[in-house]
Amino acid sequence: MTQPLQLAICGTDTDVGKTVVSAWFVQGLGASYWKPVQSGLEGGGDSARVQRLLNLPRERLIPEVYRLSQPVSPHWAAELDGVTIEQARLNLPRCQGALVVETAGGLLVPLGRDWLQIDQLRRWGLPVLLVGRSGLGTLNHTLLSIEALRARAIPLLGLVLNGPPHPDNPRSLEQLSGVPVLAQLPALEPLSAESLAAQWSCQNLADTLQRRHID
Repeated sequence: MTQPLQLAICGTDTDVGKTVVSAWFVQGLGASYWKPVQSGLEGGGDSARVQRLLNLPRERLIPEVYRLSQPVSPHWAAELDGVTIEQARLNLPRCQGALVVETAGGLLVPLGRDWLQIDQLRRWGLPVLLVGRSGLGTLNHTLLSIEALRARAIPLLGLVLNGPPHPDNPRSLEQLSGVPVLAQLPALEPLSAESLAAQWSCQNLADTLQRRHID
């Protein structure tokens, strides 16, 4: 029997839509959601946003390890709050079923003055789903991120492009990197659990992920 999928959702940059994509996959997989390091608490942070969007049951919302008040890089946010982000506290939680872990910012974001988020990804060993913008600038950012993951032998499940569909970028990314674009999430109006569910169904993501997970 195939084990429930556990994955880390990472971005090629800040504000590429990781939280919406994370909510999309939490809903589609029936997964629990965990954002271990939250920088900036406006609106309750990303965990609260996912919970409101999906009306997620509390038992599937795993509390953050660090809730940092300032919306800046985690290492600096921690310093401003007078705390240190410790690797030993970021062990994967025990969880029944599927798990979606949303990281903060891009892959090389510092969690401390001497270690990066990608170091933590390597410790976890989870397959990564990489989220990038659909439009201008995504080729450079996405290809650099793929190189960083490969240099550390971190498994990459595939790409999700967020934003208005682009006529060439998905094909270029697949040809240049050899990594599949698993999904493209357009801007949704309204953004709701129902509109996310419709996109999950029409893009046949359940079957796509099943094939990739088995491979």
